Amino acid sequence: MRSILAASGLALVLAAATHTPAAAQDQNVLRDACKGDYQRLCQGVQPGGGRIIKCLQDQGDKLTPACKTALSARK
Repeated sequence: MRSILAASGLALVLAAATHTPAAAQDQNVLRDACKGDYQRLCQGVQPGGGRIIKCLQDQGDKLTPACKTALSARK
């Protein structure tokens, strides 16, 4: 249950940050690549205002290579 809520929170934050088809595709890549990192490192972060993205970016070397790549591509 907790992981479902965490994944839902991540999906909501990423969905709110995108409005175009290309951005939606980027969102899906980021969500898929960073789901485990979010659950492991940022689960307590309240969604909204870019807080989850900021938390992930602040984790640096703790992120998986896939998540790092997805975050870098987002910029």
